[in-house]
Amino acid sequence: MRLFPRPGRLFWKLVLALFLSMALSMIATFTYVAFVSGPAPVPPQGALMVGPVPAVPLLAGLIAIFVIGLLFAWYLSRPLHQLSWALHRIAQGNFETRVSPLMGRKWGDEIVDLGQDFDRMAERLQRAVESQRSLLHDVSHELRSPLTRMQAAIGLLRQSPESSEAMIARIETESEKLDALIEELLTLHRLDAGAVESQHERVDLVELLQAIVEDAEFEASASGKTIALDTGEPFISEVQGELVYRAFENVIRNAVKYSPVGAATEVRAQVTQDDWLEVSVADRGPGVPSELHKRIFDPFFRIEERGHTGGTGLGLAIAHRTITSHGGDIHVALRERGGLVVTISLPRRLGP
Repeated sequence: MRLFPRPGRLFWKLVLALFLSMALSMIATFTYVAFVSGPAPVPPQGALMVGPVPAVPLLAGLIAIFVIGLLFAWYLSRPLHQLSWALHRIAQGNFETRVSPLMGRKWGDEIVDLGQDFDRMAERLQRAVESQRSLLHDVSHELRSPLTRMQAAIGLLRQSPESSEAMIARIETESEKLDALIEELLTLHRLDAGAVESQHERVDLVELLQAIVEDAEFEASASGKTIALDTGEPFISEVQGELVYRAFENVIRNAVKYSPVGAATEVRAQVTQDDWLEVSVADRGPGVPSELHKRIFDPFFRIEERGHTGGTGLGLAIAHRTITSHGGDIHVALRERGGLVVTISLPRRLGP
């Protein structure tokens, strides 16, 4: 992009408009003064005149007006030219384009504000495209793994027909994983698109939480783990019950999965003073580094230190989309003496 772009149509239109408006005002002022303020002094012999108005000061004023018009038109049209250049860059897929550094901040006005809004839009587009590319890569990887194992099982089945029972069981297991992955991908897509068909209903979220913990505790006991539940008064709210159930379940099961054997996962629910339900799920697992807390809710996000085994990697992403779509909040924090705490906050909604 050139530092001093070639003047465009808008530039010359602004120059003409400013010149005509100020020139007409100046001529009218001179004429009014000449006719109203009394007899004008006799001009020197040979002086140029335009009617009753001396020509030299009039021409000097017109030239000054024209120069001012040029500067003002350049001031207005230059940032618009920069925005046009940036829009063409964005249309070509260059989402790293920014215009605020070109406009500067010294003379802040609405046009500079527009440039800053453009940069925020470009940044969001860049993040969305990068997220989409990353998601496509992760989905391809996640689909390839069970398909590869299924192909291996089919190959072994052909080589050793006597192992048919074990290979068929393996194929069934992998097909179930594929089905679960596709279902969660569709759920995540519907949440992102705001096209979830689940209806809002009045649900006691504390009672819902108790049912989830009861089921999860039964499964955790088989691995030598426990779940401690601490709840208070009922909390009835109008929500999409199926989605909220899945969000709570994903967070709790995730905490149980990463808790060591013999450790307890602590689930606590309380109603805050501003009438929100705050649910905290704390484990004694390896935790997540602070700089990665914002990424833990990204689809297929992995941390090798947490020893990921099984699952689709979409549970926390679905939980995040669900809670935020209900006007709530979900975040993570490190726990004292090791572990992670996931806190979910939901407002009470009872409909119109």
